[in-house]
Amino acid sequence: MTGWLDALESLASSRAKAGLTRRLRPRSPGDPVVDLAGNDYLGLAAHPAVIEASAQSLRAYGLGATGSRLVRGSAAAHAELESELAAWLGAESALVFSSGYLANLAAVRSLTAVCDLIVSDAYNHASLIDGCKISGVRTVVAPHNSPAAVAALLDAHPGRALVVTESVFSVDGDLAPLAELHAVTSARGALLLVDDAHALGLLGPSGAGGVSAAGLAGHSDVVVTATLSKSLGGAGGVVAGPAQFTRHLIDTGRTFIYDTALPPAVAAGVHEALRLARSADDRRSVLASRAAQTVSRLSAAGFEVSPPVAGVLSVLAPGPEAALAWAEDCRDRGVAVGCFRPPSTPDGSSRLRLTLNAGVSDADFARALDVIVECSP
Repeated sequence: MTGWLDALESLASSRAKAGLTRRLRPRSPGDPVVDLAGNDYLGLAAHPAVIEASAQSLRAYGLGATGSRLVRGSAAAHAELESELAAWLGAESALVFSSGYLANLAAVRSLTAVCDLIVSDAYNHASLIDGCKISGVRTVVAPHNSPAAVAALLDAHPGRALVVTESVFSVDGDLAPLAELHAVTSARGALLLVDDAHALGLLGPSGAGGVSAAGLAGHSDVVVTATLSKSLGGAGGVVAGPAQFTRHLIDTGRTFIYDTALPPAVAAGVHEALRLARSADDRRSVLASRAAQTVSRLSAAGFEVSPPVAGVLSVLAPGPEAALAWAEDCRDRGVAVGCFRPPSTPDGSSRLRLTLNAGVSDADFARALDVIVECSP
């Protein structure tokens, strides 16, 4: 009767030997750790105006949405957020989901109604990979950031294809060649889906994201997805593009139709964070300065550091066990950093991932860099 549990124990033991065990680490309110692991790039998650907007909505609507968007879950807070997201992203329409993961699943799967091939970048996020898997359409993995390889794959395919990429990649923080990719897809009648999660709020005019920065906002053959949990400090996801596509998602998107809606209080808080993010050039300047400071400090100490594009940097570690020990030693000294090991790292190597936060003080940030250097394996 317990054979399946024994099998799980065996798998857990194998992961432990490979240095791939993961564990939850709950934090309490007021945690004093310097946060270079979370994704609150602009430091808006605890902004007083964001908290107040969310609190007012919480008092008005209650804790949850109480149903899916198509039953009782849609609130004015969702519609208002969608309208402003569309305007910010330069899209005709936007649709909010309860997470960025679910937004990606829905967007990829729904686009296969009009595409019979997916070309997916080798370094894409798990949510995009899973969207490809559940789509039922043939998926080909393209070499990372290679428009030439994408062009060759499209040229060999007689039908319409979907090309899927991130704008700023979530592990190393490098930037996709979006303008070049769009030149390839538009010339061949393909669609381009861009996950803008790590660029929204950081790149482009008024922080409108990597798609906007590449001059592709509003193109009818480009669909944008993003999470609302990073630079906007909240939760949820968005798909933005032509109105015909968001209409298709409302009718057919399983992770939209069958999922309880994002709580209105979260939507209201994210909406206020969006207003702040649009005028947060000062915070974006802080992040750019800190990215350069990080590369300078860690490179001088002999580490291999990814070049900064937005708010994500990675530092190569000798292996998974060393990466885990490095991250835990930093945590013990009051600095939280990300620890990325296989399968989160597409090339099989391990890294510390640093996500910069404009809400961290200059003194704490400088100390955090010292701790990272001093705790290295």
